[in-house]
Amino acid sequence: MTLDDTTMTTFDTLIDRRGTNSSKWDKMERLFGVSPEDGLAMWTADSDYATAPCVIDAIRRAAEHGIFGYSWEHPDYLNAIAWWQENRHGWKIDTDWILTSQGLGNAIALCLQTWTEPGDGVVIFTPVYHEFALKIGKNNRKVVECPLKREGDLYTLDLEDAQSRLTGNEKMILFCSPHNPSGRVWTVDEQRAVAEFAERNDLFLVSDEVHQDLVYTGHKHIPMALAAPETLPRLITLSAASKTFNIAGQRTGNMIIADPELRKTMKKRLAALDYAPAVLSVDMITAAYSPEGAKWVDQQVAHLERNRQIFDAGVNAIPGLRSLPLQSTYLAWVDFSDTGMSHDEVIARIRDDAKIAVSPGPSFGIGGDGFQRFNLATQGARVEDAVERLQRAFADLQ
Repeated sequence: MTLDDTTMTTFDTLIDRRGTNSSKWDKMERLFGVSPEDGLAMWTADSDYATAPCVIDAIRRAAEHGIFGYSWEHPDYLNAIAWWQENRHGWKIDTDWILTSQGLGNAIALCLQTWTEPGDGVVIFTPVYHEFALKIGKNNRKVVECPLKREGDLYTLDLEDAQSRLTGNEKMILFCSPHNPSGRVWTVDEQRAVAEFAERNDLFLVSDEVHQDLVYTGHKHIPMALAAPETLPRLITLSAASKTFNIAGQRTGNMIIADPELRKTMKKRLAALDYAPAVLSVDMITAAYSPEGAKWVDQQVAHLERNRQIFDAGVNAIPGLRSLPLQSTYLAWVDFSDTGMSHDEVIARIRDDAKIAVSPGPSFGIGGDGFQRFNLATQGARVEDAVERLQRAFADLQ
């Protein structure tokens, strides 16, 4: 897809997020020592451009109505989610399968508390989204890190090694698909192998597919439920509009559970917590998962493709740095290991010289050493600025 002038304006209009209680911008000085006054926030995974017009219009209509009382059933919301999965990902689901959580971080915690016990092992394939390990730890479960293999620019599964790391105390896999931080889109065969691994070891399989919509030309996300339908009796699929439409602050996600017994168990947990989705979130997601929303997402992916090309070309021109080519997500995974510098030296240059706040590679577990993660979901001018800052910060390598 190519960018037209309207698309470029939509995603390249600078928006000042400072002073808006944005964790991405207003927390970065406290967390990373980078001032928002002259720094760039390229760490946490949300976007710096406005969400889709159809989502904004939904909020405007709700505000004009002016009443925000108790709500009841939301068939349009459930139908919109089902429409999106079928039309964007080829997965036909029943609306009965959809359960709503307070975001996917909450969904992961709910899955841990529902199907594992304190002390149980939970398998993750590292390097991987740091919240996996944090959620496991906060719930007093044991993190079982199974490193991915890096073959050139590509990460692959090493399930033979993973098998050797299991003790028999494991109860669940948290699987990131597409993969964060590398942006890898897993093939059908790879997902089937994970499903077989889960069955062989009698593990529940939680497939976090939050980045499913942000996939680049030449690649296609296949839901685990389609890749390995035989795993449905142990499968919980997590999806959300949060990353796709930059509405993570609404804290709303979905657990799609085809198996009736698994679904009954989770519904009981949600009922015990007296949880129901916030009505404004429902309105926003219903509007997002629509033909208008789909068109906006296509435009966004085109914008991100351009940002990715600008970033990779500029960063890969610096000796010792390698930005791995993304197949999906807006999170660039940059290898600094060939610089010969320690993690602290690299971070000091990024923080003090380039004045960029990034997600440190070691936080993603085994395999993260030597890497830093950069968020490219911003205006093109900021990506160009980031490249120039990094080239200056590492100018002695050139």
